[in-house]
Amino acid sequence: MRLTKLGHACVRLESDGGRVVIDPGAFSGEDALAGANAVLITHEHFDHVVPDQLRAALTADPGLEVWTNASLAGQFAGFGGRVHAVGHGDTFTAAGFDVHVYGSEHALLHQDIPKVANTGFLLDGDVFHPGDALTVPEDPVRTLLLPGNAPWLKLSEMIDYGRAVAPSQAYVIHDGLLNETGLTVLGNWLELAAGDSGAAFTRIEPGTSVDV
Repeated sequence: MRLTKLGHACVRLESDGGRVVIDPGAFSGEDALAGANAVLITHEHFDHVVPDQLRAALTADPGLEVWTNASLAGQFAGFGGRVHAVGHGDTFTAAGFDVHVYGSEHALLHQDIPKVANTGFLLDGDVFHPGDALTVPEDPVRTLLLPGNAPWLKLSEMIDYGRAVAPSQAYVIHDGLLNETGLTVLGNWLELAAGDSGAAFTRIEPGTSVDV
């Protein structure tokens, strides 16, 4: 499986000719959906989905399908059965990938800000994208896409989350709000997030691909 970081929280996964894009938000580039066979969206915030861009992609490619939570799926009702509502515990196949769904709520931003639905996706029992939540799947995760920075995330929470999931490897996502100084500081803490496991926790630049 090839993983490409497209910016902030967006990644593309490719295997056996299938292409899945997860969370093509406003910081991901206008071409994030190019060539996608399937799109997975964890939640409705602008840094994870741009509705007009997704509608344009669905219109341009009649074979494109989307999986997300029921709240967001309702915004694309005009595309019928091509937009699928899923929730915790569901399983499905998208562009040849076996996908398992975990979690139901976005992490708390503030008590005065209502929580929205958030859906984490585990692909082929390997790569887990948690969206904006600290969901620990009931099943083992080999490759964690680790949120690195967010208004809802403290450093201690990032470290504890990495240790709780205990993957074999992790790649940092959700880092689009950091400048070069902040990215350097973040990198200094990744070894702590790996704990005593010896797993490699790393950050890759947008546009970079790795085989996982």
